[in-house]
Amino acid sequence: MAEPVVRIPDAKVALSTASVYPESTATAFEIAARLGYDGVEVMVWTDPVSQDVEALRRLSDYHQVPVLAVHAPCLLITQRVWSTDPWVKLQRARAAAERLGASTVVVHPPFRWQRQYAKDFVTGIWRMADETDVRFAVENMYPWRYKDREMLAYAPEWDVTKDDYRHFTVDLSHTATARTDALAMVDRMGDRLGHVHLADGKGSAKDEHLVPGRGTQPCAEVLERLALSGFDGHVVIEVNTRRAMSAAEREADLAEALAFTRLHLASAVRRPTERAPRP
Repeated sequence: MAEPVVRIPDAKVALSTASVYPESTATAFEIAARLGYDGVEVMVWTDPVSQDVEALRRLSDYHQVPVLAVHAPCLLITQRVWSTDPWVKLQRARAAAERLGASTVVVHPPFRWQRQYAKDFVTGIWRMADETDVRFAVENMYPWRYKDREMLAYAPEWDVTKDDYRHFTVDLSHTATARTDALAMVDRMGDRLGHVHLADGKGSAKDEHLVPGRGTQPCAEVLERLALSGFDGHVVIEVNTRRAMSAAEREADLAEALAFTRLHLASAVRRPTERAPRP
């Protein structure tokens, strides 16, 4: 029997509902089903459907697209979504993930001005992780920049590998904005890397979320490394399509991102080198 020449990991490829903005959460389910994504990650934000677990369940059932992850409402524009208390937000995100059958809650580190939340964040995330089978995967962020000025907006750290978490999310648009080495960050995360936000960037001060392959990040190399390591988390396409001139152009971008991801997750198997014959 011939040996396999590629190894395809168990990782599923999901579409973030943020990738269809300014279209709706419901549109993301429809596109994910049509293009053949394995599931969706729900970005909980100002769209009422994204906040409604029963509405999400109905969309999942109708389109036969599972919810694989829930992104807690951590953005500036979601400060009042699901309470103003950040711990309540995470409790509701966990409850939503459990009810929807999602394995992961994605969470950002706190903003620096959320002082008490930031002070207790690392121990609080461990406590919440101990209470559920859902993974709390803390996501790397970046310094905020304006011209020659830099502001550290996140605490304890935007580089989450400097703190002790059970699971991490690596976001390759954020590594571009931070101007940090994505492969080195993946190495530091090691077997605690449980979730990937796949996007690209060119190192702009703006968080770009380009289609993979259109920037400078090692998207292909990261995917190939995941394939060789047997990564069993989720790879989530989280790209910015708001400049798409039509629905067809948006869908073409999301199809391209999916094809890129599947191609590079199918990694060549490394065969042991043959020993040279003895003289």
